[in-house]
Amino acid sequence: MGITQQIDDKLRTAFAPTHLEVVDDSESHRGHAGFQEGGESHFNVAIRAPAFAEMSRIQRHRAVHAAIGPDLIGRIHALALDISD
Repeated sequence: MGITQQIDDKLRTAFAPTHLEVVDDSESHRGHAGFQEGGESHFNVAIRAPAFAEMSRIQRHRAVHAAIGPDLIGRIHALALDISD
């Protein structure tokens, strides 16, 4: 299973989002730091979930990183997050 699917699965399990989009944006970073041939190094994630309603921006980012987990976070170079309730 690829990193994109793993991120998707972990976020769906943790937050039951009303909207989730995980985009592998690696190709647009070709030639930049962290680029890996074959992709799955740079991601854009848009997630909407009621679970974020009472959280600050920092708490939301920490919750997403915790849900994805340190092993998976360690395998990617960049993760752009758009998070709301």
